[in-house]
Amino acid sequence: MRITELLKADTIILDLQTSTKETVIDELVNKLDSAGRLNNRSDFKEAILKREAQSTTGIGEGIAIPHAKTSAVKTPAIAFGLSKQGVDYQSLDGQPSHLFFMIAASEGANNAHLETLSRLSTLLMDVGFRESLLNATSVDEVLRLIDEKEAEVNQENEQQINTDIKKTNSPLILAVTGCPTGIAHTYMAADSLKAKAKEMDISIKVQTNGSSGIKNQLTKEDIANAIAIIVAADTKVDMEPFVGKKVIQVPVAQAIRRPTELLEKAINQDAPIYQRTGKTEDNESSGGKNERIGFYKHLMNGVSNMLPFVVGGGILIALSFIFGINASDPNDPSYNPIAEALMTIGGGNAFALMIPVLAGFIAMSIADRPGFAPGMVGGFMAAAGGAGFLGGLIAGFLAGYIVVGLKKLFSGLPQSLEGIKPVLLFPLFGILITGLLMMFVINDPAKAINDAMGTWLAGMGTSNLVLLGLVLGGMMAVDMGGPINKAAFTFGIAMIDAGNLAPHAAIMAGGMVPPLGLAIATSIFKNKFTKAEKDAGKTCYIMGASFITEGAIPFAAADPGRVIPSAIIGSAIAGALTMMFGIGLPAPHGGMFVIPLVNGNPLLYVVAILVGSIVTALMVGFWKKPIK
Repeated sequence: MRITELLKADTIILDLQTSTKETVIDELVNKLDSAGRLNNRSDFKEAILKREAQSTTGIGEGIAIPHAKTSAVKTPAIAFGLSKQGVDYQSLDGQPSHLFFMIAASEGANNAHLETLSRLSTLLMDVGFRESLLNATSVDEVLRLIDEKEAEVNQENEQQINTDIKKTNSPLILAVTGCPTGIAHTYMAADSLKAKAKEMDISIKVQTNGSSGIKNQLTKEDIANAIAIIVAADTKVDMEPFVGKKVIQVPVAQAIRRPTELLEKAINQDAPIYQRTGKTEDNESSGGKNERIGFYKHLMNGVSNMLPFVVGGGILIALSFIFGINASDPNDPSYNPIAEALMTIGGGNAFALMIPVLAGFIAMSIADRPGFAPGMVGGFMAAAGGAGFLGGLIAGFLAGYIVVGLKKLFSGLPQSLEGIKPVLLFPLFGILITGLLMMFVINDPAKAINDAMGTWLAGMGTSNLVLLGLVLGGMMAVDMGGPINKAAFTFGIAMIDAGNLAPHAAIMAGGMVPPLGLAIATSIFKNKFTKAEKDAGKTCYIMGASFITEGAIPFAAADPGRVIPSAIIGSAIAGALTMMFGIGLPAPHGGMFVIPLVNGNPLLYVVAILVGSIVTALMVGFWKKPIK
């Protein structure tokens, strides 16, 4: 399949009319939508923005490749946009972007589609080809240039005897590349390394971990013969085969931008020897900035895996309350067998797994698979012993670092015993030590802290509860899905587990306000928003009602000085009002769909959310200047 089978005349824009990242994305999304390539425009744009939130797709050299793989795509396609003046796309090199390729991959895209989409990245590594596209004056010329370049590259590949390893007298370097979606950056990084290795007369083999699977897989023989390995990836890579080798771990963007530096480090073996340290295999840049490392990364790994149990179980518990607060109790006059079934499934089973799953995945993040069993057992003991959410957190970190210590302790054992470590030694001693510490050291103090916190919250006066709601609601809007937002959300879940439903009501109200407030602002103050922003505002009504705070991120990114303070104030007011109205939320997620299930007056809960949203809308509207 050729690239021009996915890039057609009706998905090409030769003169982009907009000059910001957000509006360029809108223009390209609209082009794909009007050409009939999308099932749902809003969902596709959301997927594009979610990918941008992980790292910019402005790769430098005047190129940006926004991309997403989602069920919102009807037919795999590429949209091309050209901007002569350039757009500040927050590119890796800080320079304006001129060439935009928006890749739309459907969730069920076959390998032929994915390989064709990824092949585009190979073509863009050629400077002359980029210059030709930049000077193109017609749609037909764009399509002709791409066809000619693709044919040229295919011919070169056919003529090359061995595309895996370039035969030179230099030592062998290996590399692995991968990005979250596995479509563009994965292959651009691979091509960048191979091109620079050819220029430097270096033998190299690059494995790509893309959407269509692992290609050019490194063999045991390759690894044994290599003097160093470059792992340039923003997604998880199996590091076990590289134990004992010199390994350079960097984000995928560094392989695109700095291949020379990486190859020189590899040739000089300027890299640590990879050991079984039990650390997560997500990549850390040598001397570069790491994201989500340490405590926060491990905690979020636990929380993200726990959420399905919390959300599913919590909503089932909330549904059981429809039949009466005590309708699940066979001894209560209001007993209903359906309520009992919902409570048994949601509370007795799904919710009961919340703390063990949290602890298990925290431990797994720290110590990889050997940490999972000790973490699960520690979490189960915390739940059974009344240590609650706090005990589960401690159990997860305790189990993870115990297994890390065991790995170091047993590292001196003979190689012949290597196979019994993960199946016998790590689980046996990990579970034993974690269990003993939970039983005799952790559970009682953690239970005492939980009980004290519950007593404190129960004894708080109205003014103190309002202050707590003010803080929790405001926290949800500070970074809209970042660490501060997640800290408040995690606290709310812990309080639900402890039987106190008020804090999470303030948290959900605070999380719904930013997107709803921006949606209202775009409806009222139409002269202060672009057409693209007004379209995004319509989507924010749905995202806000669904408790998806991230819907406000594009507005906050475009105008942080006005949007973020407005959102924080509105969210804080909503959180404070829910406390004042005495609202409790038994379901941890669901937005408008679980409002009828709240403890207290659902209408007052809606009022709290609307008041906060209107405050945000008015502040944004009055602060922003009219669009000229």
